[in-house]
Amino acid sequence: MDKAQALIELSERCNNLKQEIGNVVIGQTDIIDKVLVAMFCGGHCLLTGVPGLAKTLLVKTLSQAIGADFSRVQFTPDLMPSDITGTEILSKEREMQFVKGPIFTNILLADEINRTSPKTQAALLEAMQEHMITVGTKTYKLDEPFFVLATQNPIEQEGTYPLPEAQLDRFMFMLVMDYPTFDEEIQILKTTTTDYSYTLKNVIDKNDIIQMQSLIRQIPVSDNVYNYIVSLVGKTRLNNPENKIANKYLMWGAGPRACQYIAVGAKCYCALKGKFSPDIEDVNAICKDVLRHRIVLNYTAQSENLSSDDIVDEIIREL
Repeated sequence: MDKAQALIELSERCNNLKQEIGNVVIGQTDIIDKVLVAMFCGGHCLLTGVPGLAKTLLVKTLSQAIGADFSRVQFTPDLMPSDITGTEILSKEREMQFVKGPIFTNILLADEINRTSPKTQAALLEAMQEHMITVGTKTYKLDEPFFVLATQNPIEQEGTYPLPEAQLDRFMFMLVMDYPTFDEEIQILKTTTTDYSYTLKNVIDKNDIIQMQSLIRQIPVSDNVYNYIVSLVGKTRLNNPENKIANKYLMWGAGPRACQYIAVGAKCYCALKGKFSPDIEDVNAICKDVLRHRIVLNYTAQSENLSSDDIVDEIIREL
């Protein structure tokens, strides 16, 4: 099968997967698209939204639809790193035996990740970047594919520990979930307040995801799109006096990893739409999800009630 035919098949199978997820999760179509983009790119997602928007349901439904192993960790202030990675115990034979933690899975839901201490948050860093963990002097490889989808509640600040920039940078996307529309909420009521139930079918499997991740990397990108990506990210940095928006509103700009995630994300986004190569429209469709947690607003932006998305929109208009 040639690459063009493989990309067409990828688009069709992803549409089937989205349709299957949509039978359980009402609405949130853009969020579902972006979660799939991150997964097929080998990235991780941070979901932000008020309680009750189906963040947890989305992750559980996704794992069932692809037949992947799934673990959920409820992050709390007393959670320890060993509660995630696992620990060594003394066996009956008086030998040290490693008991695997919930991180040994394909899809890990880190629920309310900002409710635990930075030490425990850091337990995810090596796993997210290297797909392995180190306990004592031993290193353990995680099964592929490995995908972390973390949630955080933006309205409760007491007892929370904001994620440090180093950890935020490990997430490919920060996705903001919004309230459903009127019609979607009617549909939610009809499916959740009756005896309606739906049995999910496995649309793809773990090996399919690994193959898709490899296929996405092979999609060609034209030089003008690469130039646009680097120019866009470069406009967020304060080291150039010509970057008036960044100099006025930002304390810190995005690094090279943002360029990498935008490029590979645009490849996957275009493939899911049935195209063979990304264009600037695809870049603009995913760039805010990559940049909103990588640029730091200063007091001027906060006093003018501007968000990271507003700054990115201004930069796009300037390009």
